[in-house]
Amino acid sequence: MRAVWITRAGGPEVLEVRTTPDPAPGPGEARIRVHAAGLNFAEVMARQGLYPDAPKLPCVVGYEVAGVVDALGAGVTGPAVGTRVLALVRFGGHAELVCAPVAQVVELPDGLGFEQAAAIPLNYLTAYHMLFRVANLRAGQRVLVHMAAGGVGLAVLQLCRTVPDVVTFGTASAAKHDVLREFGCTHPVDYRTEDYAARVRALTDGEGVDLVLDPLGGRDWKRGLRLLRPVGQLIAYGFANLAGGERRSVVRLARQASGVPLLTPLGLMNDNRTVSGVNLGHLWGRPDLLREELTALMALWHSGDISPRIDGVYPFDRAADAHRRLGERQNVGKVLLVPAA
Repeated sequence: MRAVWITRAGGPEVLEVRTTPDPAPGPGEARIRVHAAGLNFAEVMARQGLYPDAPKLPCVVGYEVAGVVDALGAGVTGPAVGTRVLALVRFGGHAELVCAPVAQVVELPDGLGFEQAAAIPLNYLTAYHMLFRVANLRAGQRVLVHMAAGGVGLAVLQLCRTVPDVVTFGTASAAKHDVLREFGCTHPVDYRTEDYAARVRALTDGEGVDLVLDPLGGRDWKRGLRLLRPVGQLIAYGFANLAGGERRSVVRLARQASGVPLLTPLGLMNDNRTVSGVNLGHLWGRPDLLREELTALMALWHSGDISPRIDGVYPFDRAADAHRRLGERQNVGKVLLVPAA
């Protein structure tokens, strides 16, 4: 099979398409012939040597795929060979074939294509888990989401529309604001030309928001805490501020790490604030939870409440271009990899 390998830490040029033997599904696994795979910021950071969960280099990453079951491991009775599915995988998704535990494999409903399906598992699952499992989003609340034009950001905006009267604030460059509005963002904020914290305060008459969803990290976590009104919650789900440019920077690492807020239970209690963390890669031990939420997302797709926006589809041979687009934050929606043009 062919796969996109990260050969060493560095810029997009370290990616290489290699041919290796086909994997064999183990007990409890299904092997999937991949038609489309999602590319996420975590995998860009893995290429840069900044993602602590990544396999030892050289490696193949990729958390989510859509394709067709083509082999079953011992003890597996379904989904049957030939079934169209999406799946969450613990790396290895940027390949023509990948094996996944059947508990993390979900059959695709009729009408859901492979590319749309590959855009759902990680982005929409992260958004759904944050909003409805961790934050228990309620009617009338105010939500600030950073990187709002990315895959998770747009998923958050769509899911917020399923709850009455939720007011959303999304940070993105001005060129992306029309898409944010299309996805239901109440107040797009151009973080490049204005102080987003000051803008949010002005729009809320100084009160702040109920929920901050922050994949940026460092100093932005500290700013987000200050934007919370009483009983507010900040959910940290990434550290994108560590990645600036195409390669790892020790200076940037030190500067961002120094900006992480120091929190104590007593301080949170006195401020009536909550800080939570979400990392789906560390929830592999809860397949029951992941499958329940994926099933809920399939129902939301079927009802028309969610529909992923595809920014670009890149064959494996152009994986470097896909990494550049995501790393430079040019994308509006999901970036996908496919085995062939």
